[in-house]
Amino acid sequence: MSKEVTQATEKTPSEAPETTSGARIYRPLADIMETDDGVTLMLEMPGVAAEDVDVTLEKRVLSIRGKVQPTAPETLQLAYAEYGEGDFERSFTLSDDFDPDKIDASVVNGVLTLMLPRASEAQPKKIAVKSA
Repeated sequence: MSKEVTQATEKTPSEAPETTSGARIYRPLADIMETDDGVTLMLEMPGVAAEDVDVTLEKRVLSIRGKVQPTAPETLQLAYAEYGEGDFERSFTLSDDFDPDKIDASVVNGVLTLMLPRASEAQPKKIAVKSA
């Protein structure tokens, strides 16, 4: 895992967040890709629309929450279920290398993509070498 982005401490079941709806809370799977310009996070959040995603950054902790809207039609009765429906939560601790004002987030086909650009002072600098 990248040195700049680390997972926040895992929560034990007794410390897991409670919801007013009683819905389950899942930890979305994430891919982390690092480039010279920054880091890209991709999190699987099936069933979550862009307007139901909440991304906050407070004291270097990036918190991601996604709320799933119920999908079962009211006119049908569930006979058997393998897919567990619930909300999503995950947190990452960021280094000071990122520019919080330029973080970009989008949701496409159930995947939340976060672009975390490095701050200009943290970007690698090319040093010109002159011949004498």
